[in-house]
Parts: sequence; structure tokens; C-alpha cells
Amino acid sequence: MYSREKKVLLREYLEQGWSKSELARKFGISRRTIYNWVTSGQLNKDLDEIRVRYGPRPQVKRKIDPFKGIIHSRLEEYPKLSSVRLLDEIRAAGYQGGYTQLVDYVREVRPKTEPEPIVRFETPAGHQAQVDFAHFRLPWGVRWALVVVLSYSRLLWLRYFRRQDMRTLIEGLEQAFRYFGGVPTEALFDQMRSVVVADHRVEKGPLVENMEFLRFAHHWGFRPRVCRPYRAKTKGKVERPIRYVRENFFYGREFVSDDDLDAQLTRWLESVANARIHGTTGEIPLERFEREERAVLGPLALRPYNKVTRNQLSTNAVASFNHLVEVEKRPLTSYSRLVGGAV
Repeated sequence: MYSREKKVLLREYLEQGWSKSELARKFGISRRTIYNWVTSGQLNKDLDEIRVRYGPRPQVKRKIDPFKGIIHSRLEEYPKLSSVRLLDEIRAAGYQGGYTQLVDYVREVRPKTEPEPIVRFETPAGHQAQVDFAHFRLPWGVRWALVVVLSYSRLLWLRYFRRQDMRTLIEGLEQAFRYFGGVPTEALFDQMRSVVVADHRVEKGPLVENMEFLRFAHHWGFRPRVCRPYRAKTKGKVERPIRYVRENFFYGREFVSDDDLDAQLTRWLESVANARIHGTTGEIPLERFEREERAVLGPLALRPYNKVTRNQLSTNAVASFNHLVEVEKRPLTSYSRLVGGAV
């Protein structure tokens, strides 16, 4: 393949009177080749119209390049790791570039996912909290995260517990109410056995609520509500934060103990979850809460809820009976005199 430049020079030399033999020696081309170009008219074409072939551009170095290995290895181990988390990690390793470079590279190495459809249902400030448990597996055992979200401000509270039972639910809600500094008007739950015994509303039957939990709710001054069966999306404001907790806090982190888990969780709630700009409200949850929601929450209970047990009921009943009924003890001779004869 002879270059365009060589043919241009050949045409110019031929026009100047050079012989084909001289040009063949000068350019290292056979006389037959030059003769074919001349007779076929190739040297008479407008060589400027011939497409110029460029080599590949030299690759421009970018600030993200030294950190691609870290990003690639992290995505291989945790494919759903967010770009925000990756940005924090590579900045800790010395990255000084922008977020856009990182997003572009992550988009290349990880396939796109279509966003889920979102259905909005907003409640007034102080009106509702949404509550749910989530299952997490750690090297030393299973832990249950109790997640409580104020529906208006999206202020988030959660703690990890060993069990998913009535005692955990009561203890966790009391901690959440103290964290919020008040009590919402209602709390929305799914079909928890601690909250509802049976739900026949689909068959137009009754909702049978757990009496112990109703006493707890009355003690703290909120109204429990239960999602209808097969309509868990009603609790979207707590379902999405659970996914957010899994992906932004739990996924890709290492924990060595329950104390370490709690310490990292506390820092994450304060510095990330409740300090970020929320995607739906466009505001920082803590600022929205302080400005509009804290003041309209109900008052805290004066003391923690004390669960009533069967033993307590039996002891109280016996104590009440002993206080109400007193039997005067008399000798049998007294009763003999009263009836006028021997006993």
C-alpha cells in the first residue's frame, strides 16, 4: 500500500520531466507500478479527495486512572456499591478529581439499572412514623434492625437487636421516641405478630390487634395502624430507607462486634443519613425535622412502659383480696353461745 504523499510527489516529478526509471530508483518502486499508475489515470485523480487515515489518538491521562484498580476490585466484590461510597473510598486513597469522572467510569464497568416507579403519599408534620424490621447477617450471628422513619421529615432512626419480638419492638420504639424528642400521632406497621393477631379485612372481617401492644401504644399516646395484607408498598417511606441502609451503610463495610456495629451506625446516622439532601423532599431530614416537625410531636411518656405479666396479675389479685376481706378469728365457744348450744 503506497501512501497518498508518495503519489503526489510522483505526479509532481513526472510533470517536471523526470523519467520513470529515475523515479523508480528514487522511490524504490518498480517501473511497471509507475507505468500502471500513469496508464490507469491514478496519478491524474484529485488526490486531495482521498481520505486521510489518522492513527489512534494518544490516550489522555485522567485523575481517575490510578484508582481504576480500586474501583474495579470493589465493584467485583460488591457490584451494587454506590458511586458516592466509591468516591469516599478513593478520596481516602488520594483521589483529587471530580465526581463526574468516577460516575462515567462506574457506568462503563457496571450495567445500568432502570429506576423503580415511585408512588408519592405525603402526610402532615408529626402525624406518622413508619416502622419495620429488617434481617441482617453478620459473622457472629443474625441481627434484626428496627427501622423507624418520620414520614414528613424522613428523619431516620434504627438500632440492631438480637431478636424480633414484642420486647424488642417496645424497647426500640421507646428509644426512637426519645431520639425524636416526641411521639407522632400514629405509627404504621406491617403484619407483625407483636402488633396484630389476625387480619381478616380482605374478607371484610375484623382486625384483631395485640392487646399488650395496644396498652403500650396508649401509654405513649400514639395510634397503631396496620397495612392491609399484600399492600406493603403503603410503607414505602420505610421500605426505601431499609434498602438505603443495606446499600449505603451495611454493604461493603466490615464490623468486628455489636459495639462496633452500633458505633459505626451512630456516626453514619449523624453524618450521612440524616445530614444528606433527601431525594424526594429536596431537603436535609434533620433540618426539615427541626424546622417543622419537632414542635408538633406529642409529649414523651413520663416513664417507660411496664409490661403486665400473668404473675403480676395473680399477685395483685391476691393482694387486693387480702386487703378487701378480713376474717375475724374467734374461739368455738363464742359461736356456741351465739346459737344457744354446743358446737
